[in-house]
Amino acid sequence: MIIDLPSSNTSAVNRKLVELRESGGVFALGRVLTLVVVTDDGPGLERSIDAANAASREHPCRVIVLARGQRRASPRLDAQIRVGGDAGASEVIVLRGYGALAEEDAGAGMVMPLLLPDAPVVAWWPSEAPASPSEDAVGRLAQRRITDALSSRNPTKAFEQRRRDHAPGDTDLTWTRLTHWRAQLAAALDVPPYEDVTSVVVAGEAISPSTELVAGWLAAALGVKVKRSPSAHAHGLSLVRLVRASGNVELARPDGRTARLTQPGQPERLIALARREVSDCLAEELRRLDPDEVYHEALLGLSQVTRGRTPVKV
Repeated sequence: MIIDLPSSNTSAVNRKLVELRESGGVFALGRVLTLVVVTDDGPGLERSIDAANAASREHPCRVIVLARGQRRASPRLDAQIRVGGDAGASEVIVLRGYGALAEEDAGAGMVMPLLLPDAPVVAWWPSEAPASPSEDAVGRLAQRRITDALSSRNPTKAFEQRRRDHAPGDTDLTWTRLTHWRAQLAAALDVPPYEDVTSVVVAGEAISPSTELVAGWLAAALGVKVKRSPSAHAHGLSLVRLVRASGNVELARPDGRTARLTQPGQPERLIALARREVSDCLAEELRRLDPDEVYHEALLGLSQVTRGRTPVKV
């Protein structure tokens, strides 16, 4: 069910929520957090809402979507409430602000009256995020702040800003997309022979935030030289090669779907390693609200990564 409240205000939205709760009630039970989605009122809005709805099936929550409209328009707030089949396991409140209400500082004022009492707040920027999420007006309300460098106009610059302005609670969906890669590489080093890694080669597309971040993680975790090289395959991260004396550990994904793991003394293995959906990554991030120190270390490790110009064969 979708209820439109044009030219409205947060008081009217709250009254409507109370009315819906009294008449239905079930949709309002068992919510564990408030997820605030900050984006523009454009083509990607519904995709972001769909991802939040899918994640809410694992984490029932109230989803508040700040959809910033035209800044040159007259000040106006158009609200929309979605419940039932249109809201997954949550209740979705879409706030479309125009004019002065489309400015970043105005968003926090609209969100505050709608936050669930005594529940954690998570802020998510599915598109371009502020330079310092923890200093943003909405970011200051949240215990967890989720950005996505893949949606940034300049992912490399975005990571530089994240490293410089990192605060406990910051994370990025680029990091979450690497969960399965990190698990496979860690497991490969946990079997004989137990040798030190002497160097690392990471290859991927020229613009690939995941390739950058896995290189930073390995540089920080292993303390060795890591070379980030281009790859001819247009599937994001394509290759991680851990160089050891007895032979290399190599995880290669040339087609963007299936990876090949090779290591000394072990048969070659094929692993399903397709790119993860945004909803899957978002659900994973909502499982934890504590600081992610390893993500911070990966950001710091980016400064230790060297660049290669010769494409690596995968």
